[in-house]
Amino acid sequence: MPSVAFYTLGCKVNFYDTEAIWQLFKNEGYEQVDFEGPADVYLINTCTVTNTGDKKSRQMIRRAVRRNPEAIVAVTGCYAQTSPGEILDIPGVDLVIGNQDRDQIMTHVKNIEASRQPVNAVRNIMKTREFEEMDVPGFADRTRAFMKIQDGCNNFCTFCIIPWSRGLSRSRDPKSIVAQAHQLVEAGYKEFVLTGIHTGGYGDDLDNYRLSDLLWDLDKVDGLERVRISSIEASQIDEKLLEVLNRSSKMCRHLHIPLQAGHNDVLKAMRRKYTTEEYYAKMQLIRQAMPDVGITTDVIVGFPGETDEMFRAGYDFMKAVNYSEMHVFPYSKRTGTPAARMENQIDEEIKNVRVQELIDLSEEMQLAYARKFVGQTLSVIPERSAKGAPGRNIQHGFSDNYLQVFFDGEDSLQGELCEVKITEAGVNECRGQLVGVSQSGLKQAVR
Repeated sequence: MPSVAFYTLGCKVNFYDTEAIWQLFKNEGYEQVDFEGPADVYLINTCTVTNTGDKKSRQMIRRAVRRNPEAIVAVTGCYAQTSPGEILDIPGVDLVIGNQDRDQIMTHVKNIEASRQPVNAVRNIMKTREFEEMDVPGFADRTRAFMKIQDGCNNFCTFCIIPWSRGLSRSRDPKSIVAQAHQLVEAGYKEFVLTGIHTGGYGDDLDNYRLSDLLWDLDKVDGLERVRISSIEASQIDEKLLEVLNRSSKMCRHLHIPLQAGHNDVLKAMRRKYTTEEYYAKMQLIRQAMPDVGITTDVIVGFPGETDEMFRAGYDFMKAVNYSEMHVFPYSKRTGTPAARMENQIDEEIKNVRVQELIDLSEEMQLAYARKFVGQTLSVIPERSAKGAPGRNIQHGFSDNYLQVFFDGEDSLQGELCEVKITEAGVNECRGQLVGVSQSGLKQAVR
């Protein structure tokens, strides 16, 4: 039986794409083996979001070549899309394929087996207008299903290389998404995470069909309990979307809305499409539509030209928005982007001090948010038994508003919708007590 090993770098979308590519190999009779051991085919799904992503991708490619010099080494993903030449220069690479045409992978692999000639199968992704359909019937993590609904991005923020590696925004056919939703519910999944490169841009290229329409279509899927949007821009939350958040019982009370900077001059230099005033107003509307919603965000610290005053103003702004958690990144130069060529690059030392301040603020806000729910009962889908608790049945999972909750319970609860009363709040984890389990809509009290 031929074997294939995968290594994935980067974001959730890449992990989804790897699952989809695995299905192609599986259908051809391959077994999946560990990347650290011998395999007939190694496939590295690369990331290029930072210069470090490129470097790490190259390291993993070389590692695969060393593992088994006879193996076919195939490289896909974002770094493959932007720099196929650099990758083919690495001795031992057989196939480079970008973020499209991946349904052709098996054909290429068979040809290479026969000819042993390296193949560059990368084409210009900027010309692609179709969403690449690849089926993913299941996931290794049995509790939450990721559904890729969109690819690419039209924003061209000055710090970001991704439109060049993923192409322009394209939406997946709604019929195909709903069909997959039914398939995943059949397979036992109760929560879906809708994901994409620019998820909230879903529908931009469709006629009269928006993300809000898709959410209502998913709302009608029986057996689906929770829908989570992986990330959405403030500007993409319109009245119709607010209405879904307000009225659909399946929408999770958690939204990840990237801010990136809390000062208008920095936002403008980043080419973000909103002001802090517009962003703040949108947060208020979301909170009216969905009380107690957890709002998480991404922030880039030390963007070129960010003065101390701008940083201070941003700090106060973030405090005012009152996030439930912030993902804080120091700005890192990405070769090939306008921001990397800007004057006024900020000193690393200054960046690190600022990052630490924002991490401290994030932890303060996280704790304050979690404390609001002590004594309340939340729905939690446990995904695994807690690490470091062998022999003691402690379950770990996320509440609908994205609190990490630990509670006593059997492993058989994994994947079930549990009612858990929060007893203790913490920065990264909360403790709770199991009160009941929903049996597909019917609540059952724990005796």
